[in-house]
Amino acid sequence: MRKILLIITFILFSTLVYAGPNDKINESGFINKEVRLIKNFEIKDPKNKIILIYNHGQDENDTSPNCTWVSMLRNHASLINQEVNGKKIMVYNLCSTHLRGDMSKNMSKKKDWWWLKPVPKIYEGKHILDKRVELNLELIEKFVDAGVPRKQVFVTGHSCGGLTTLLFMSRYPDKAGGGISYMQACFGKLSSKYKVKKNGVEKAMAKFRKKYQGPHDLRQKMNDEIKNNLKVPILAFTHPKDKYEGLLSDWLEEIPGMKRIIISENYKINGKRCKRKGDDWEEPVKKGHNMDTGLCFQYYNPTIKEYIASRIK
Repeated sequence: MRKILLIITFILFSTLVYAGPNDKINESGFINKEVRLIKNFEIKDPKNKIILIYNHGQDENDTSPNCTWVSMLRNHASLINQEVNGKKIMVYNLCSTHLRGDMSKNMSKKKDWWWLKPVPKIYEGKHILDKRVELNLELIEKFVDAGVPRKQVFVTGHSCGGLTTLLFMSRYPDKAGGGISYMQACFGKLSSKYKVKKNGVEKAMAKFRKKYQGPHDLRQKMNDEIKNNLKVPILAFTHPKDKYEGLLSDWLEEIPGMKRIIISENYKINGKRCKRKGDDWEEPVKKGHNMDTGLCFQYYNPTIKEYIASRIK
């Protein structure tokens, strides 16, 4: 009975399903190299599989009305079926659109606690990122029960999903093989809005706290938790022109074992301009926060595979 329930967990329907209008993907599940959710799927030969769980970004700080898009997952999909130490990579897209933080439960669908007047000075209860961490843990346990070795399951994520990744690995270092964070952020365009390049980190964050004490203190609390408790090697990508946390990410290098990669100083990787691609469109990457979605980011696939190899040996 237990095996049947586990198989049902991974069986969604019976065919491949397209992402839908605007390349949007609204469901959790394994994806294939064409960035399509795979339905009627079960993990075969689980001991020889590596699973990358992808955690998407958010439009708001404490809610997540949208999941992800084809263009966001394309680089993850490029790793599918590649082998690391004889084990094949799989990618699972984890949607958390059903979650809301405790302080945003009773607000309209597209608003969260930052819309309250005045903005609370203390966040009370569980934030959505706390709930996303637990959602990852639940999923990992299902994969492990299905026969995938725990060290072969990796938590990854972009933006708020990247911050979720760092929080997860600081709280549950023994529950997954490792973590890969892309452009960690979840508190707005702090780097640009508070002019970190001109004002410096301390002065910029003082301005942020003066305007939004509650969000500032919550961000600092999360960053301190990560800095103080993260004890396992993590791979983290940042970009200086990321308007969110691009110039606010140096604290990552204070964490023992952290491998931080500053992607570039412009919108090129290895001398090539970056483009991102949907189903039937492509465009130049114009935002530092989206550099990990550009096709040229696949330049780092060997680095990602080396990190995975170091964690599963």
